[in-house]
Amino acid sequence: MTSGSVQAVHRSPDHTFCKWSEDEVELVAGVGVVGDAHSGARVKHRSRVAKDPTQPNLRQVHLIHAEVHDRARELGFEVAPGDMGENITTRGIDLIDLAVGSILEIGDDVILAVTGLRNPCPQLKGIHPDFQSAMLDRWEDGTLKRLAGVMSVVIAGGVVRPGDPIEVTAPSRHRRLQQI
Repeated sequence: MTSGSVQAVHRSPDHTFCKWSEDEVELVAGVGVVGDAHSGARVKHRSRVAKDPTQPNLRQVHLIHAEVHDRARELGFEVAPGDMGENITTRGIDLIDLAVGSILEIGDDVILAVTGLRNPCPQLKGIHPDFQSAMLDRWEDGTLKRLAGVMSVVIAGGVVRPGDPIEVTAPSRHRRLQQI
């Protein structure tokens, strides 16, 4: 079992790229973050709604580990928690290395299941014209490694606050996360 912590929590009621920091966010099972534009049982991301609005929402909660922000700053980019549109900023867990179906237990009540990777979309260029490409790397086998965070669904709801512990349980079979 791996552990880490919540560094910051964010939401936006509008389809804005950046999300505002909050003292806490409430998560609802099967829905996502209360008051966030991307919450809902059916897909809410505009590009996916345009393709098929009846799809299940596998992107209810977006998480990025703070180490991605650290890396970006080392590369000379100004980026803070929430700037990349994440709902939860974590520390101590390399989210990108998790497997599909990994379970994140946050605080006393919240349980998330990791569904896939967020693609470093062109909106990242709003931070800096070169930022989108900086959020790409390569795995040891040469395949593309996306660093813009992971997406998840809410299995059990509750309140998430900065400082909450996170425990990760990996599935019995490791399947590398793919872009969803």
